[in-house]
Amino acid sequence: MNIVEISKVLSNKTRVAILQWLKEPEKNFPPHQDIDHFNDGVCVGYIQDKTGLSQSTISTYLNSMQNAHLLIPTRHGKWTYYKRNEEVIQAYVNTLKDTL
Repeated sequence: MNIVEISKVLSNKTRVAILQWLKEPEKNFPPHQDIDHFNDGVCVGYIQDKTGLSQSTISTYLNSMQNAHLLIPTRHGKWTYYKRNEEVIQAYVNTLKDTL
């Protein structure tokens, strides 16, 4: 885990909001049409719709969050779904508590 990289990713309010929304996807996003659960995460399109940002901006944000290991991607056909990496998020929080 790279604490500096994660901190940089979390310096953007939209990326923080995405993590917050993904904590409770069933409350923050509509049901998926192709799958009937959120076990694999939330479709990129739903995240984009909620933010109101362009597809390219959301892709950049999600890629940076994935590269920092904050998100886990899952492919279903041509669609990518993202969910939180709870293990890394908890390790980051614990590291902050222990070192600051």
